[in-house]
Amino acid sequence: MRIALLSYRSKPHSGGQGIYVRRLSSGLAELGHEVEVFSGQPYPELDEGVRLTRVPSLDLYREPDPFRTPHPRELRGPLDLAELGIMWSAGFPEPLTFSLRAARILRARADEFDVVHDNQSLGYGLLGLRRAGIPLVSTVHHPITHDRRVELAAARGWRKLGVRRWYGFLRMQRRVARRIPRVLTVSESSADDIVRDFAVDRRNLRIVPLGVDPEVFRPPTRPRVPGRIVAMASADTPMKGIGTLLEAVAKLRTERAVELVLVARPTPGGPTERLIEELAIGDVVRTVSGLTDERLAELFGSAEIACVPSLYEGFSLPTVEAMACGTPLVASRAGAIPEVVGADGTTAELVPPGDAEALAAGLGALFDAPERRAALGAAGRQRVLTHYSWSSVAAATVDCYAEAIEASRKGR
Repeated sequence: MRIALLSYRSKPHSGGQGIYVRRLSSGLAELGHEVEVFSGQPYPELDEGVRLTRVPSLDLYREPDPFRTPHPRELRGPLDLAELGIMWSAGFPEPLTFSLRAARILRARADEFDVVHDNQSLGYGLLGLRRAGIPLVSTVHHPITHDRRVELAAARGWRKLGVRRWYGFLRMQRRVARRIPRVLTVSESSADDIVRDFAVDRRNLRIVPLGVDPEVFRPPTRPRVPGRIVAMASADTPMKGIGTLLEAVAKLRTERAVELVLVARPTPGGPTERLIEELAIGDVVRTVSGLTDERLAELFGSAEIACVPSLYEGFSLPTVEAMACGTPLVASRAGAIPEVVGADGTTAELVPPGDAEALAAGLGALFDAPERRAALGAAGRQRVLTHYSWSSVAAATVDCYAEAIEASRKGR
C-alpha cells in the first residue's frame, strides 16, 4: 500500500506522538509498504525507507520561547493569521491548521496514496479528504476530554476560563471523529471513552495496542541502583500524577534512602519545581529530558522500581517500556493501565490513582521484597514479548487500512 501518515506534531523522544509515528512507519515499511509522513513541528526522527514531508506551522510553542509572537515576515497567508489569532485568544490551533495545510497538499497528490492515516489531529481538513473519496483512518490514543476534566479540576478561579478556551478544539475533534469510517485506538478502555465522549459508533472502532522494540528495551547487564525510582511524564500536566509521586517520595525519604529520576522537562518555576521545593526533596529528585531510546532503556534498566502514577492513561507506552526492561512496576489502577499490565499483581503492583499514601506504601513494600521485584520484572518482560511488538502493530494497522479502502469503495 501507499500510505500517507499525518501527525500535527511529532516530538521525537517524549509525548508519545513522535515515537508512535516513527515506530509505526518503520514497521509498515518493513512489511513492504510505501510510507510518507506528513508532520508539523517538531518534526519526527524516521527510520530508513520512510519519507518525510514537512508541513510547517508557525511553531508557536517551540522551546525555549513558547507562545512566541512571530515576525510579520513569517506570516504567509490567512491560515497563518488564523493560527496566530487562535493562539492570542488562548486557544490551541495546531490540530485545525495542520489538518487544513495537510489536506491542501494531499488533494493535489490524491492519486499517489491508497490511504491517509491521521494521528489524532481530527481536524476539519480531514473531512475535505473524505469528501474527495480518499480512504481515511484516524488513531485516537484517548479522547483529550480526559485531560480537560483533570485540568479543570485542578484549576482555580480565572484559570478555569483559560483551560476551557485552550481545549476549545475538542468540539471539532468530536465532530470529525464521528465522520471517519475507521478509528483506531490502543485499548478497550480508550475505546469505551471514545464512544462515550466522542459518540463514535463502536462498530467503526478497531483496537490496535502500541508496541516496543524489545532489542532496545531489554533487561540491564549492570546492577540496578539501590533505591532508584524512574518515572516518565509530562511533569506539569496534572493527569500524569507527578504531584502524587513527589508526595510519596517525600514520605519514603524519611524512612529509607531513595532517588527519583523524572524523565520530564518541568516548566521553570512551574508547579513541579515549586512542589519539589515545598517538600524539600530537591536533593533526591532530578529531571532528565531529550533521551534517545537507548539512553531511556538504560535509565529504566538502572532502576529498582519504575512508577506510573497517572490519573488516567489511554495506553501508557512508558509502562510497556519499563516492563520490557524487566523493571518492576508500581502503577495507578487508572484508565488502560490494568489492561496493559494484565492480571493484577502479575506484572505490577497497582494502587489507587491520586493516593500518595498508598503509592508510598506500594513503593516501600516492593523495595523490601527483592524476590517479588524479580518476579514482577520477569513477568513484565514476558508479557511484552508476547503482546507488544511493533511488527504486530503494523500488521494489524494494515488490516484496518484494507477495511477503510473497502468502505471508501462502497461509499463511492
